[in-house]
Amino acid sequence: MAMISFSQNGSTPFQQLLGHNKGILERWTSLEESIYSSGTFLSGLKEEVRRTLAFHNGCEYCKAKGAPSQNIMDSRTQTAVYLAELSGKTTHISDEEFNALKEVFTDSEISELLALICFITACQRFGALLSLGPVCQI
Repeated sequence: MAMISFSQNGSTPFQQLLGHNKGILERWTSLEESIYSSGTFLSGLKEEVRRTLAFHNGCEYCKAKGAPSQNIMDSRTQTAVYLAELSGKTTHISDEEFNALKEVFTDSEISELLALICFITACQRFGALLSLGPVCQI
């Protein structure tokens, strides 16, 4: 059970927790739509990043949607997942790690990928801090 009540605003349990602040919910949802509607990365890459981060961020709601894949064949997805894992361990990316990123992604893609990772982390930390569980009655 979540630590606070669900509001009437929003269509998911996460949104209904954030929905106590309608203006924030609207802007948060707009940013989410912008990030997820971008065609820069395939949806499978975004989902693997989300799954990886769920286990680093401790969000039970997000972890219940599935564990990260064990056999990722696509090098871009592998690199994105590595970056997601790294972001859960440190706030610094070494020159060597950045050079490896630049072999796979453009500067624009790195910027967007880090924005995706940070946004997902914020969502998942919010859910974890409020004990948003995998099965929530709203």
